[in-house]
Amino acid sequence: MLERRSDTHAKLMDDTYRHQRVIYDLTRKYYLFGRDRLIAELAPADGSHVLEIACGTGRNLQVAARRYPDCSFYGLDISSQMLLSARAKLGQEVRLAEADACTFDGAALFQRQGFDRIFISYGVSMIPDWEAALRRAVAHLAPGGELHVVDFSDQNGWPSWFGVMLGHWLARFHVHPRMYLQRALQKLAAEISGSTEFHQLYRGYAQYGVLRRPD
Repeated sequence: MLERRSDTHAKLMDDTYRHQRVIYDLTRKYYLFGRDRLIAELAPADGSHVLEIACGTGRNLQVAARRYPDCSFYGLDISSQMLLSARAKLGQEVRLAEADACTFDGAALFQRQGFDRIFISYGVSMIPDWEAALRRAVAHLAPGGELHVVDFSDQNGWPSWFGVMLGHWLARFHVHPRMYLQRALQKLAAEISGSTEFHQLYRGYAQYGVLRRPD
């Protein structure tokens, strides 16, 4: 059962995507840039266990599972509506669970406490306590594991009107870009003596960070 404090957010996500989920993959391919780069740079070894947090319709898991057929894949999302699409798309190919990114228990959900790769694609901008979600993800990294995160950035390389329009559009879907993502990842990496790598993509349209846990 989901934590009570997450019920309101779960309902908000279900209400937002109850109908949007049907056209989500078709429409989001035009502005969720960097997802395929993230999948390519996951590069898990054969036999790895890979978790996507805020997996939505399962689009990324489907692409990743086909690219890395010798790995095991898992996904979680707080929205039961989005998971309807994910389950229809993935079948038995990927293990899925309804859970809060901030409080999930990998051992209870998937009988795994540690994952070799965890990724969040355009999810932290939709999670109210996004820093708690990052912390939870890091806690579930196996030794030598990596957390990969891609999301909207500050639009610094684009005309100001573009950033304003995009911001208004994203707010309609309760999306709020996190301008301190790099700092948050660096702080978490320092706590585990890990390392980070960070890139601005497409002239600041998106940001991509990687946190690595030591062996």
